[in-house]
Amino acid sequence: MNYVAPAWVPGGNLQTIWPALFSRRVFGHPPRYRRERWDTPDADFIDVDFLQTSPAQEATAASPMLVLFHGLEGSSRSHYAEAFADYAREQGWAYAVPHFRGCSGEINRAPRAYHSGDHEEIGWVLSRLKEVHGGPLIAVGISLGGNALLRWAEEAGHTAAQVVQGVAAVCSPIDLAAGGWAIGRGFNRLVYTRMFLNTMKPKALQKLAQFPGLFDPQALASARDLYEFDNVFTAPLHGFRSTEDYWARASAKPHLASIRVPALVVNARNDPFVPAWCLPSQAEVGEQVTLWQPAHGGHVGFPHGRLPGHVRGMPEAVGGWLATHI
Repeated sequence: MNYVAPAWVPGGNLQTIWPALFSRRVFGHPPRYRRERWDTPDADFIDVDFLQTSPAQEATAASPMLVLFHGLEGSSRSHYAEAFADYAREQGWAYAVPHFRGCSGEINRAPRAYHSGDHEEIGWVLSRLKEVHGGPLIAVGISLGGNALLRWAEEAGHTAAQVVQGVAAVCSPIDLAAGGWAIGRGFNRLVYTRMFLNTMKPKALQKLAQFPGLFDPQALASARDLYEFDNVFTAPLHGFRSTEDYWARASAKPHLASIRVPALVVNARNDPFVPAWCLPSQAEVGEQVTLWQPAHGGHVGFPHGRLPGHVRGMPEAVGGWLATHI
């Protein structure tokens, strides 16, 4: 991916913020979704949004299905999810966005939520979508969703190819400790960390109302970055000893050489969330893994064209790569 940002949007922060807020997401009509609620094996639920198309555009059982796993606090209405929906519709593909627990607009039932290494959830969702769709399956994960998708591919090994033809991770924090360090400093701490905590803390308090005594509310209230939030909430609720244990065990980077299905890992080198110095070289990954590391793009930005720009270029590039493996 030889991406060069337009001159009107310089720097990683502007290439992150502007596309998410102002750039055009679709070339056609805004995507319409049909929602299904699935009961999980642990008596919880997830909501899956399927793209609705006109009868003339309806995907057949033989058509590929593109599955998108969203990022931290994302949804099927995130700018990247709508851009991929528009691309899938243009290709005549089926398209699904499974929501991580608590991200579909309704708090989930169980004490757990979701996390960057949630590969068991990814595997359950993909297996069920394979049964439902029947045709070829390809998957893309954005940011947190991409790291979790790679962790599933790493854990699944050779069996991953029985479920999907290929996977892609876009702007994923594959080294969670490096990402946590980056987002906890300076401008990133003031803007991005505050934005995430503004939604994550209220959700955590809803969990506490469901399950009194689940964690220390005073410790949550005093959390000022993702490290502290993960230490109070994410790590203990999902079986990790601490933030350090969570970040170490959930990171995809150390296990990329074990992937046995075609995998694309895209990271802009000016991503404010994922420092360029932590990114792997091609020599550090397996032969099934392809690395794209353009100099520009920000965090899931990659704007194209004249002001205000559009964000369809990245889905076209990533979707085109996935299509070659169907």
